[in-house]
Amino acid sequence: MLGMLFNERECKELHYMLRKELDEMLSDLQDERLDGEIKRAVTRRYKVIFKMYARMASPQELSRYVINERSYR
Repeated sequence: MLGMLFNERECKELHYMLRKELDEMLSDLQDERLDGEIKRAVTRRYKVIFKMYARMASPQELSRYVINERSYR
């Protein structure tokens, strides 16, 4: 377990970066040109980023990024 201290501006920037990364991965998961192995790798990464985002986002913000993993296989 690592701990980090962020000031308010850094926290907002991290929040923004995580949101943008989740948006990008959602876009990748919807791309029908990608094969199953790539989608599984993106899904694994998505889970990690989602957990990081969940630590700072409100439940309302977080609900936007909840995915049904089976629909992206």
